[in-house]
Amino acid sequence: MNFLSRLSAVRTLIRKVVALSSPYFKSEERWKARGLLASIIALNLGAVYLAVLFNDWNRVFYDALQNKDQPVFWQQLGRFTLLAFTSIIVAVYKFYLTQLLEMRWRSWMTRQYLQRWLDHHAFYKLELARFTRTDGTMPDNPDQRIQDDINQFTGATVSLTMGLLNATVTLASFVGILWALSGGFSFSVAGNNYEIAGYMVWMAVLYCGVGSVLTHYIGRPQIALNFQQQKVEADFRHHLIRVREYSEAIALDRGEKVEGHQLDLRFTSVLANYLRLLKAQKNLIWFTAFFGQAALIFPFLVAAPRFFSGAIQLGELMQISSAFDRVQGSLSWFVDNYSALASWRATTDRLTSFDEGIQAVALADTAQSAINSVANENAVSASDLTLALPGGAVLLRDATLAARPGDTILVQGPSGSGKSTLFRALAGIWPHAQGQIRLPADFTAQAMFLPQRPYIPNGRLRDALSYPAPADTYSDAALVQALQEAQLPALATQLDQEDAWGQKLSGGEQQRLALARVLLRKPRWVFADESTSALDEPTEKLLYQQLLAHVRSVQGTLVSIAHRPAVAAFHDQRWTLQPAAEGQGARFNLQMSPAQG
Repeated sequence: MNFLSRLSAVRTLIRKVVALSSPYFKSEERWKARGLLASIIALNLGAVYLAVLFNDWNRVFYDALQNKDQPVFWQQLGRFTLLAFTSIIVAVYKFYLTQLLEMRWRSWMTRQYLQRWLDHHAFYKLELARFTRTDGTMPDNPDQRIQDDINQFTGATVSLTMGLLNATVTLASFVGILWALSGGFSFSVAGNNYEIAGYMVWMAVLYCGVGSVLTHYIGRPQIALNFQQQKVEADFRHHLIRVREYSEAIALDRGEKVEGHQLDLRFTSVLANYLRLLKAQKNLIWFTAFFGQAALIFPFLVAAPRFFSGAIQLGELMQISSAFDRVQGSLSWFVDNYSALASWRATTDRLTSFDEGIQAVALADTAQSAINSVANENAVSASDLTLALPGGAVLLRDATLAARPGDTILVQGPSGSGKSTLFRALAGIWPHAQGQIRLPADFTAQAMFLPQRPYIPNGRLRDALSYPAPADTYSDAALVQALQEAQLPALATQLDQEDAWGQKLSGGEQQRLALARVLLRKPRWVFADESTSALDEPTEKLLYQQLLAHVRSVQGTLVSIAHRPAVAAFHDQRWTLQPAAEGQGARFNLQMSPAQG
């Protein structure tokens, strides 16, 4: 990689950091954020000023020791006490305010990313896109990026930025001191005499310049390895969570060995990449440790001739050493922080790709789907509706359908014909849909979609039952009645019990709890996708009677996907997805008929 390429990479990184950072400092919290940042900057500048005072104290104190000047010795001890106490106060509040800024910034960014991830079903569409794209452009493990990457990004950005500021101000403050203390370095070449002014400064620049270049070449592999480490760690954690969520199914299938093997493979990837990262860090530490140790003695070696010649006293030698250490430390900021910079860059890249992924699915949603809500329409209808799979295969082309108040419709067709995909399109979450879908103005508020496996949140039962509405939306009497009508009377006394209900309840109980939500919320439009498949036929019949009675009471519409013949009795229309003939440009056709036909 040549110099221009590296410069371009640095500019790209800076643009990414600015794009991720600037929204917070322009947000509704901008004055608090800017105030904290200004305070931290002021404290850093104060710390540098104290370092300058300590440097001057070195000269006076060690000269007093050399001259055996006891009054000055005790005076400088008192001065040291005052400087040390002030330095402690600055260090404590610099730490506290820095952590406070990081916490507030992380809190704001987390809420913003959570909102963007959840809005417009982006969380669903990201997963859909990630499993269908093979180019690696879709971000993985959004939970890790929101929970861990944001935390690392805010902390590292504040720490590295303030460190760079501190190094820059320290360099500006001490380079003049070191220049003045250095004197001139005289030498002869071919009978001509030359003198280098401020030679200690030039030695520090040379020393750190060589160190920075070598550090970059030695530590460069850490950037990619840090990125990969975060990925494999997240993959391992994600599979652990899946084992916990599907613990019953895995136990019933005796799948412990398979899951153990899969977890071992992922953990092996974690360890293998970590070992590569560890070796890369070891190589860098070999150099930085040598670089740091050599820096302790280097100024004494360079300044020793002037001390032994009597040109400077012990105090000035110690002041030169202190000033050189400050200048060298400032110039070595890149060397000292290379590992942190590599990790920060990896985190920045992951957050940027997550941000771009959310934007990509939003653009794809706009480009691929044409779903309109018509306020004066009292039906769900579609014309020229085309449904495709993420890979591009067309399931259904130019279909026309309509569901009106009072209709009860059964959707049937072979497995993989697109029945559930049709429901997803009507719900507005399927990005691979074209055509026109007209919906009532109150459809979002008055429609419920029941999947075969409903989502049951952990926590209180009343929260799981009223989901997604707050639990206090409904009275206890209404909650109990819904449970009883859904044939779950045993749960009526457990409304305030907290549990992992998605694991505690059987598949049939989970489906009945989802139906209880319908009876509680009383929507006008109900779309049931195999929502009673885990129930026995008598219970299924009883619950469909309840569901049908509710739909009729609100003059609503029921659309069901089901395979059992007994369910057909509760519907007066049938939408059938049948295999299409070759040359029609789709795999299936939609036919509408009475249920008896």
